[in-house]
Amino acid sequence: MKKLILTLTALLISGVGHAAPPALTHVPVDHIFAPTGFHDHENTQVVVTGFLPNLCHKAPKADVIVEGREVRIDLQAFHYHATNEFCAPVLVPFVETVDVGLLDRGEYDVKVNSNTQYERRSMVQVDEYASSAISDYVFANVHSVSKSGHGREVLLQGYNPSDCFELKEVKYDHNKNDTYSVYPVLKQVSDFCPKKMVPFTYEFEVPQDLDRHQVLLHVKGMDGRSVNAIFNNIATH
Repeated sequence: MKKLILTLTALLISGVGHAAPPALTHVPVDHIFAPTGFHDHENTQVVVTGFLPNLCHKAPKADVIVEGREVRIDLQAFHYHATNEFCAPVLVPFVETVDVGLLDRGEYDVKVNSNTQYERRSMVQVDEYASSAISDYVFANVHSVSKSGHGREVLLQGYNPSDCFELKEVKYDHNKNDTYSVYPVLKQVSDFCPKKMVPFTYEFEVPQDLDRHQVLLHVKGMDGRSVNAIFNNIATH
């Protein structure tokens, strides 16, 4: 019995000793979505989609470098050695929102995973701030975007911080390519705004202005952030 315990202990120690620590590796990228509506007084974002090759890869993280009119994004994930017993060969899709930061007005080239086999490129436009900017509105505090039935309707859901706001309208624009920017605009209906979490569900019908199989819904939120979801566009016609 004692000999068996010593043998098992030796095997465990041997296994731990040979376990390789995780290493950062670039992840496969499918597409870069560049929403419209950003100006030089707010954080610019792009949204990157791709997939993790197996369960050895953890959630990707983005490092951003801006030089002149070029935005370089390294999208990497911690990767465990393929001999790990938990590394099932399952593709895991991801939608990663990347905060680029404050940019001067103008057009920027966006490169993700430059000089790798997964390199992708796009462009993002930053406008000059104007007093009529859409970002001056109060937006609903959206937490999630989900499909509603089998049509083109989606549900914008979340919690507003008071009952003194109600939905005024859901505005939108697009980048003429693959992304709708969606703005759930609120109106103040009372001067008294008690702190009270109010759940909401707003319905939005995705337009048919863009002729692509998949489009991004980039929904602006109350705190300057966004919620992003991929919508199967052509399949719903």
